This record gives sequence, structure tokens and C-alpha cells, in this order.
Amino acid sequence: MPPTDDIKFVLDSIADIEMLAGLDGFEHVDTETVHTVIDEAGRFMADVVAPTNRVGDLVGATHHPDGTVTMPAEFHEAWRQYVDAGWNAVKCNPDYGGHGFPSAVGTAVQEMLTSSNMAFSLCPMLTASAILAIDAHGTDEQKDTFLANLISGHWTGTMVLTEPEAGSDVGALRAKATPNDDGTWSITGTKIFITWGEHDMAENIIHLVLARAPEAPPGTKGISLFIVPKFLVNDDGSIGERNSVTTVSIEHKLGIHGSPTCVMSYDGAVGYLIGDVHRGMRYMFTMMNDARLHVGIEGLGIAERAYQQSLAYAQERKQGRAVGAPKGESSAIIEHPDVRHMLLQMKTRIEAMRGLMYANAAALDVAEHHSDEAARRSASNRAALLTPLSKGWGTDQGVLIASLGVQIHGGGGFIEETGAPQHYRDVRIAPIYEGTNGIQAIDLVMRKLPMDGGAVIAEFVAEMQTTADVSAELMPTAAMFLSQAIGAVKSAANWLVDRKDPNDALAGATTFLELLGSTAGGHYLMRLALAAADAGRDDAEARTQRAEFYAKDLLARVPGLVPSVTAGVGSLEGLNDISLF
Repeated sequence: MPPTDDIKFVLDSIADIEMLAGLDGFEHVDTETVHTVIDEAGRFMADVVAPTNRVGDLVGATHHPDGTVTMPAEFHEAWRQYVDAGWNAVKCNPDYGGHGFPSAVGTAVQEMLTSSNMAFSLCPMLTASAILAIDAHGTDEQKDTFLANLISGHWTGTMVLTEPEAGSDVGALRAKATPNDDGTWSITGTKIFITWGEHDMAENIIHLVLARAPEAPPGTKGISLFIVPKFLVNDDGSIGERNSVTTVSIEHKLGIHGSPTCVMSYDGAVGYLIGDVHRGMRYMFTMMNDARLHVGIEGLGIAERAYQQSLAYAQERKQGRAVGAPKGESSAIIEHPDVRHMLLQMKTRIEAMRGLMYANAAALDVAEHHSDEAARRSASNRAALLTPLSKGWGTDQGVLIASLGVQIHGGGGFIEETGAPQHYRDVRIAPIYEGTNGIQAIDLVMRKLPMDGGAVIAEFVAEMQTTADVSAELMPTAAMFLSQAIGAVKSAANWLVDRKDPNDALAGATTFLELLGSTAGGHYLMRLALAAADAGRDDAEARTQRAEFYAKDLLARVPGLVPSVTAGVGSLEGLNDISLF
């Protein structure tokens, strides 16, 4: 069962639902309504979606010779109930049938959906990103044609970037777009790794495709974005003839077997230009930034499910005799310090991740809906800073936590029937797609640190220091280690910004992401402990203990990462080929 009480507490304390409810467009939102939504979503995901997780892994998607892809019957029924209940529309524009809740609420629902079945969750996640891009950059005609059916879930959406020679280097893509006399475009090219590119759960699939118009400049500056539907849409909104889009094959993957990952062929397919030519990457980043936060949520969602399963197993499995236990009796493995330590690592990092990601989502809401321009700009900058942490640090932690889950299960963790391996196999993709975590680190160091002359990171550091200062009485050890970690952030950030050779900064970027992510996680975990104490919650003492544990377990290590950040490219270039081979 999703941890709905904890989710509601983080929404109240970190995302600040009461504040969000006062923003333009959220007049219908209040704390009680949001809590009801979370409770209902938790029950729905546990009862309807979670039972499909295993069949998705064992049966998965099936590709047929005619290019169609079929999904298990259980997926069809879950999708029907999901869209009928309106979960696909939680954060969408009310003008087209959405419920208009803040992104923070949608993020919480997405977490619970991902915990229930990550492979299944990718379909509505990418649909939501397509909705966002069309709503932000499409013409009125495009919005009227596509949004209502995407929001209702009658149609689904995809994000179509990658080609065989253009993965992380999107600017190398070769797909062509040729203008037609009627204002449409003909799209030709092969795309790979297209998540939910073909399936039979919805009436239509709306692909958002990157391609090059004639005489386009090289690189990302020459890329345009097109809407390419699987089936053309008639003037009256009905489904028309099949477009020239074919699924050549689907990939056989380590995990997320219930998500069809497609090789797509566009053979003169009819497309509709979004916005202006050559500005496609700008528009696509609307999708990508949304997707990156929600990939971070995948790390969180799988981590939560892995933790719950591991906790239950550790309470039931008896092996050995714990220190102090009666002679002749086996102890539950949760009584052994090493297992308890791993469980606490899982629990505290999950809570830190949840605080970070909900804060990220709330910043997006403020950036979009606040009436004051300065407040919108500040929130937009904060969201820009937190997004690579949510995606990069969050998915790294998700993989680590899923791995700890395997470890806690012992030999059983290596056996598929326990379910523990699936969590690890599924979440392992999260640090790779939607921009590898190495790219997230580069984005953080090369783009986000210098924003506003360093003012954005400085403001966040000051906020974290305030948390350390006000925590000194309640949790002195955590406050001390957070302050030391903040000092490490300052030292490493200053070194990175001052580098004249960008390779020096790039060499330490991934370690800096780990350093800042761990520190930010501690900041949010301690804020939750403070909020629990202020509210007199029953779990206040437990939250304080967990914050202290996180500080001693993870924050204490942060200053030791600084030498790795500041070693520079010389530490790599000094190694000749013999060091590798």
C-alpha cells in the first residue's frame, strides 16, 4: 500500500499545499481535497494497478508481424479503470477536461502509480509530457484537435527523439521533414528506444517527433518538432486513415518488460509543425524537463516498493540468533544490526528523495501560476536547479535502494519468484534514459551553477544553512553534519565555477551531483523532522531519529567527496592507455 500518510505530510510541509492553493488557477484546491485525492489514489493503485506488475514482467508486450503490439489483458482493464476514474487528468488543463490540480499533487499520484507498476506508469507519464508540450507550444487548432483525447486517456502520447546515431547527442539526428503544399509535413526516418511507441490500449497514439526541415542548420539549432499521429484525425475529430508509421520491432530488455520499447519507421508520415521551424529542441525541453522529474519519481516509487517488501521479509525471515536473544531461538533478520542498517538507509533516503522531488514539483507550480513575475522567475530557477538532482541523484538512490532490497532477501533476492530482482531490473533504466545521469551532472555544473552569476545556488545554500541552524537544538548531530556538508558544497561549487578549462569541471561533475544531492536530501529530511516536531505528530521522535541517522550515515561522507570533485581532468589525462587496458 502506498505510504499515503507520509505523502500527505510531505505535500503539506514541503510542497506547501496551502500556499499552492492560493495561486492563480488553483482556486478549487484545498488541503482536505488534496488529502482525499491522495487517499483515493493510494487505494486505486494498490487495488487495480499493483496486481498487474508481475504479469507485465512475465508476459510483457508482444510484437506481431503486421507491426502491431498487443498488451496483456490485465493492462487493458487497468488502463480502462485508470482513465475512467480520471487519474490521467489530475494535473491537466481544465479547459480540455483536466482536473487542474498542482503539479505537486500530480507528482504524488505519479509516485504511487510508479510504485504499483513502473512499466505501466510510463504510458501516462509520457502522455502527460506530450500534453504539456502541446498545451505550451501548440496552435489553438492543435490543442483543440489533440488535448481533450490525450487528457481523457482515449489517446496516448510519446516522445520521439533517439536514432541509431543520435542518442545523447540529439543534434546528430537525421530524420527529415519535408513541407507539403497543404501546410502539413512529410516525416521520414527511423527512431529507436521509443517508449510505448505502439500498443493496443488506446484508440490513437500521438507521437511528438524531432526531425530536420530542409536547409536546417547543423546540430540542435536545426531541429524542429512535429505532431505525428498513428491515425490521422478527421475534421470532425473522428479517427481517420492509418498514418505511415510502422513499428519495426520491440526491444528485449533487462527490465520494464511491460513497457513496449519500439523501433519506429516513419515513411513520409503526415506531421504537423509545432511552433516555428528549427526551434524544436526548445519545445521538446518542455517535455524533457517534465519527464526528467518524473523519471526521478520512478527511482522514488520503485525504492518505496522495494523497501516495503524488504521490511516485511526482514520481519518474517528468521536466521541466526541476534545478540541478546534467548538461546536456542532464531531471530528475525531485522534484529541483526547490518539488516537494520540497510533498512534505515532505504527508509531515510526515500524520505529525503520525496522531500526533494515534491519541492521540485512545487517550484514548477509557483513558476507557472504565481502572480508576481519575480516570484515566478525565482521559482523557475529553483526548479531548474533541483531537476538534475531529482533525476540524477534520485535515480542513483533508487538503484541503490533496490539493490539493498535484493541484499536483504539474501539468496532469495537472486530468485525471480521473490519479486526483489524485478525492482532492481526495472529501475536500472532510470539513470540512463531521459538524459543519462552523466548529462544531468553536466547540466548541473555547466548550466545551473552559473545561473544569475551563482545567485541561484547561493540562495539554495543559504536556505539549507537556515535548516541546519534551526535544527541545532532538536537534532544537534544532524545540524552539525549538514553544516559541514554545506561547507563542502560551497568549496566544490566555487572550485568548479572558477575553472578556466571546462574539462576540469566536467571531470568532477558526477561526483558534485552526488555531493549536492546528498546534502539537499538531508536538508529536506531535516525540514520534515522539524515540521513533525512543530506539529506535535506522533512520529516526530522517529523522524528526528531518522534525520540523525541519515546525517551520520550519508552527510558525514559528503566532505570526503570534495577531493574527487576538485581533482580535475588531470587525474584522468595523466592515465595512459595501459591504465585502461
